[in-house]
Amino acid sequence: MTDSHPRPSWLDTARFYEVYPQSFADANGDGIGDIPGLIGRLDYIASVGCNAIWLNPCFDSPFKDAGYDVRDYTKVAPRYGTNDDLVALFRTAHERGMHVILDLVPGHTSEEHAWFRTSCAAEPADRTVETADGGREDVSERYIWTDCWISGADGLPFIGGEAERDGTYVLNFFKCQPALNFGFAHPRHAWQKPALGKEALATCEALLEVMRFWLSRGADGFRVDMADSLVKQDDEGKPYTIRTWQWMFDRIRPEFPEAVFVSEWGRPHESMAAGFDMDFYLDWRWDGVPNGYNMLLRNTDTPLTHDDDASYFNADSGASIAPFLRQWEPQYADVERAGGCFNFITCNHDTLRTAQRLTDRERKLAYATLLTLPGVPFLYYGDEIGMRYRPLPTREGGYVRTGSRTPMQWDTTANLGFSPADAADLYLPVDPAPDAPTVASQEADADSLLNWIRRVMAVRASSAALQARAGYRTIAAPEHGRLFAFLREAPGGGESSTAGPAAATAGGNDVTTDGAGRVLVAVNPGHAVESFALPEDVQTPYPLTALGGHRVTDGTVTLEPQSLVILRV
Repeated sequence: MTDSHPRPSWLDTARFYEVYPQSFADANGDGIGDIPGLIGRLDYIASVGCNAIWLNPCFDSPFKDAGYDVRDYTKVAPRYGTNDDLVALFRTAHERGMHVILDLVPGHTSEEHAWFRTSCAAEPADRTVETADGGREDVSERYIWTDCWISGADGLPFIGGEAERDGTYVLNFFKCQPALNFGFAHPRHAWQKPALGKEALATCEALLEVMRFWLSRGADGFRVDMADSLVKQDDEGKPYTIRTWQWMFDRIRPEFPEAVFVSEWGRPHESMAAGFDMDFYLDWRWDGVPNGYNMLLRNTDTPLTHDDDASYFNADSGASIAPFLRQWEPQYADVERAGGCFNFITCNHDTLRTAQRLTDRERKLAYATLLTLPGVPFLYYGDEIGMRYRPLPTREGGYVRTGSRTPMQWDTTANLGFSPADAADLYLPVDPAPDAPTVASQEADADSLLNWIRRVMAVRASSAALQARAGYRTIAAPEHGRLFAFLREAPGGGESSTAGPAAATAGGNDVTTDGAGRVLVAVNPGHAVESFALPEDVQTPYPLTALGGHRVTDGTVTLEPQSLVILRV
């Protein structure tokens, strides 16, 4: 990111809520969530303490991969509403001081996209589509086609025999997702076009037009799906993909300087170099070996059972925070130097929820820690009430992920308040358990997970030290203990309040509004009492909020089992 294009300032205080549109709120009674339903729940999202929304794919699609197979980037899928409805969401959110980012899928489209169907034509003269200004554009090279019907694709997955064109085409994931052509790092065949060559740049220009279409109508940015996967056969470190994103950002950012771009990348030293504002700390576990994020919440090969779970926040695991820090701290340093953010999620649409394995108390400690670490937090819909993962048959290419995409649970009316439709018509079935958590039941319980998250979100919103890019320092992280304590500090230890309307209404009567320029967070997820010494530069602490017992005596903080405290220092 060059000095002429600084990162959008609103990110510093952003707190995101991820909405899976087909499962959040159904306004028209067809059994599928929609944009008007989401608009009707904006005040609830704000009440949780979130001031920004990440909306999963809502564009026209045949839904063979739940919308990640886009048929038309500039048209809202009719089941969610209209383009006017999406513009109304932007406007209504902005009126509440909230931002909305959309899901952008740059690497592939649906096989039903007009670009792809046109590129299948036998004759090159027939491979043109009409442009927005009424002209014609050649899309022969918009996708990666080989030059012979019987040809392989140089080790890449491909499909042949389904088009009149004399060639095979490369896939990204499913059979229905032909790969867009951003070129090859080192072309070896005539049909392999170079990265940043004219064909690849034409694809970049087409993607920029999609961005312009929605940013000009009020979108606040994009979460970019599989952002590291553009250039084929890229080198270690993704240098050609990085330069491709730099080329696009050099053009779109001057036009929309407040637009935010969040990468699904997982290697922040690369994504920050590419020019992204934020990157997700993705949940990776390969052959039983966890990454740092997995160590916190999902360190198990049997994610539906509590036993044998080595996650840090499992009270029975005995795990230390130190292995997580060894993975995370160097990556945090990368984004800090770049002025960006490496973001934690509670869950997402691709990740199994934790409620079936971690207890309510364990999740309270986990979420409070994630919400106070550096970066921009992302709360997945329903996590704030402890919605459970449900083993379900695959729907729209969800496979094992389907069970994390079930309808939001609002109250005890029909279909738990998600939809007035017949139960048989729902996108996915609601949780049938008698004790299925709902917003209504948790709002009535002062000690609920929902109200705890509201308290923590309010403390974050009102504390300068807890904003996205405020400083971080580890205070306590023993190799053989459960304790984790860290200091957050605003630049200069400043006292200016960052509280906004969401902070003032986020719930809890133990909320400070003094701006807290230095905050210490300490958590003990284990079963034993643990203590640590305050650093010499920390003054007399003042508790902002706490879960469980703690005491501060003679420069030592002691935490009771399964407790957490947030202290102004």
